[in-house]
Amino acid sequence: MLELDVDVCVVGAGFAGLSCARALERRGRRVCVVEARERVGGRVLTVDRGDGTWIDVGGQWVGPTQDRLYGLARELGVETFPTHTAGKNLLYVRGQRGRAYTGTIPLPVGPVGLFGIAWLLARANRLARTIPVDRPWDAPRARELDAETLADYLDRAPITKTARRLVEVAFENVFACDADEISLLFALAYARSAGSIERLIDVRGGAQQDRFVGGALGVATKLAGELRARPVHDCPVTAITQSDRGVVVRGARAVVRAKRAVVALPPRLAAEIAYEPAPSAARARLWDAFVMGRVIKCTAVYDRPFWRGRGLSGQAVSDDGLVNVTFDNSIPGSGLGMLTGFIEGRRAGEWAERPEVERRAAVLACFARYFGGEAREPLEYVDKVWAHERWSGGCYVAYMPPKRLTDVGPELRAPHGRVHWAGTETAMVWNGYIDGALESGERAAAECARD
Repeated sequence: MLELDVDVCVVGAGFAGLSCARALERRGRRVCVVEARERVGGRVLTVDRGDGTWIDVGGQWVGPTQDRLYGLARELGVETFPTHTAGKNLLYVRGQRGRAYTGTIPLPVGPVGLFGIAWLLARANRLARTIPVDRPWDAPRARELDAETLADYLDRAPITKTARRLVEVAFENVFACDADEISLLFALAYARSAGSIERLIDVRGGAQQDRFVGGALGVATKLAGELRARPVHDCPVTAITQSDRGVVVRGARAVVRAKRAVVALPPRLAAEIAYEPAPSAARARLWDAFVMGRVIKCTAVYDRPFWRGRGLSGQAVSDDGLVNVTFDNSIPGSGLGMLTGFIEGRRAGEWAERPEVERRAAVLACFARYFGGEAREPLEYVDKVWAHERWSGGCYVAYMPPKRLTDVGPELRAPHGRVHWAGTETAMVWNGYIDGALESGERAAAECARD
């Protein structure tokens, strides 16, 4: 059993914990990072294929205004490259393939549907701009918005059923939950933290614009490598005890004594730790309010990106089926083609319990519907069921159902004595994203550095 004495103990070696540790070390603090996994990166995970190519089975993208992440990558010497967008996108509605299109909004829905989608997004963006990024629970209509689901809001919109469903699909791809599960206030606050709904869903000019050479995990690995003290792995924390003089963090392989602790974990995992003294009842309600998104990220590898020869971008959107959204995830210069799609929300909950061979067949059938029979015969198929990841419990982010955010929101970043909170769910800008995780870690570090 390791016994360590430091200034701050950081629990969790995802991007939030690592950024917190780096910020503290730069302030001259002695830091120890303890991590339950055998690796860093949290909800970011890259599979190295051993031939110079890779598959990001977790978080992978970076886009405009995510300045912390771009800056960190540059500082660490990790290059980025644009997500492939050249060619036409595909739209499937009511079981039929529509005319190919370019851009974010699917033109083949017709002028009425097109106007309806544009009107709805503009209206939602206006409403989102009324929400304070640091205190969404204090928005002018906070309780009214928090009492509704996103589905309630879409149901009232005077748009066609097809247009409504396509907007719903876009949101499902952002939150990894169904529209009737998430608070409207939470969804709008999330969009506000990114700047707009379009910035959440766009590729070029949006959150999916760029990728990292070598995979996103490389950024976390290099960040961890810059710390003076390497993270202690395979060390899930079971208890944090605090007094007027400091904290004692107890894990499977280490006992760490420190002046302060930062818990940089998804909310449900933070709740599993035994705290002495116990946090407030409001903090307990906060943890209970969060629900982890459900997603299975699926990638098929082909001997070439055959869809490009047909003038297609690799992006497809469908109003039904198992996989509603796809992207071209190929590695430039490799010659290989990669298609990535997502199973999300309730569908992910159901298919997580099915054998991989069944998921493979069903996902490839969706790819074939979009891009033709060649999509059924990949060189390799890889999927990641994030609900099965013990130290994540789901992906991409934890969200709140109705009537929770206005009740417990003020507890989100409030320290519990000498225990501070980080993690992308606590971010004010780019909540739910890697960039938000970095922001949250820096904020927690600033709180600890006031001693």
